[in-house]
Amino acid sequence: MIHTTARSSRRTFLGRATAASALSLAAGLLGTGEAAASGTLPDYAPIPEASKGPALNDKGYFVGQIAGDLYWVTDSSYQAMFLTTREGVVLVDAPPTIGHNLLRAVEEVTRANGRPRQVTHLVYSHSHADHIGAASIFGKDVVRIAHTETAKFLRRDADPNRPAPTVTFDDHHVLRVGGERLELAHHGPNHSPDNIFVHAPEQETLMVVDVLYPGWVPFKNLAVSQDVPGWLRAHDIAMRYPWRTLVGGHLGRLGTRADGHLQQRYLADLRTSVRDTVARLDPAPFFDKYGQAGNAWAIFAGYLDAVARQAAAPVVAGYLGRLAAADVFTEDNAYGLLESMRIDTGLLGPFGIHP
Repeated sequence: MIHTTARSSRRTFLGRATAASALSLAAGLLGTGEAAASGTLPDYAPIPEASKGPALNDKGYFVGQIAGDLYWVTDSSYQAMFLTTREGVVLVDAPPTIGHNLLRAVEEVTRANGRPRQVTHLVYSHSHADHIGAASIFGKDVVRIAHTETAKFLRRDADPNRPAPTVTFDDHHVLRVGGERLELAHHGPNHSPDNIFVHAPEQETLMVVDVLYPGWVPFKNLAVSQDVPGWLRAHDIAMRYPWRTLVGGHLGRLGTRADGHLQQRYLADLRTSVRDTVARLDPAPFFDKYGQAGNAWAIFAGYLDAVARQAAAPVVAGYLGRLAAADVFTEDNAYGLLESMRIDTGLLGPFGIHP
């Protein structure tokens, strides 16, 4: 069955998260790490109902209509998007965890709407294997469209499951197939150097992968992004597009504009907490303990880990129940943000210009 999806002052925040709750959470996070090290898997907070996606079918996927001839498919971990046209199907991304269920989803939709089921065009959001690692299942004749940097990476990687694109572009490309249209754009490096924005203007839908995570905190270390300042800018760029529905490439549900604003607030609060923690955390114990032995890496590791842990605690307290997995990846995200603020913006703390 095809489903129709319904559209659907940072200082003040930090003040609400009391020091007591922050310290308690920090201790709890340390405890989960010790439990993992001892072989006992940690427990995490329940997933908010609003963060959950639709139930999967017995094949392990969900396919739903976004608007008109635009559809999406998920396995609750990854997402793809496709347009059915009178000339064939245009698919955006081919996550390997969905794999051949992509073909089943397309077959289910086109059998119902009477459109051709052949996937004639495949758009790569970027080169990463977790999002396009099933591209090979569509055969050699499909037209593959991607950014020019994606082509370079795929030629370098020589992965048979990720054939190189046959059509590339630098800044913008309008894909017109069978009376349907997708607008592809590259706005500079973000999660990866080649990550693009895919806009379906008639369906008021934007697909941008590994940037916004509707209902959830971003994946570990700010989505393992290669250009953190660019990744942060990508949030603002995404919110300037005139969309009502977001396909984020991950997890089990579509996004709304409210989701985008909530993630921006989460990141702003985390940035404030990192900056405040750097200002108040005394670095002397780390230098005193490890400096005499000349172990510079231990100084950095102890100090940076402590900043990330302490900065994360009030943000976890403020977002539990609002964003799923706030207690899973916020400390990692604080660390990634700290390193970017230290290296990219010059927030050097105790490692600044020597007097």
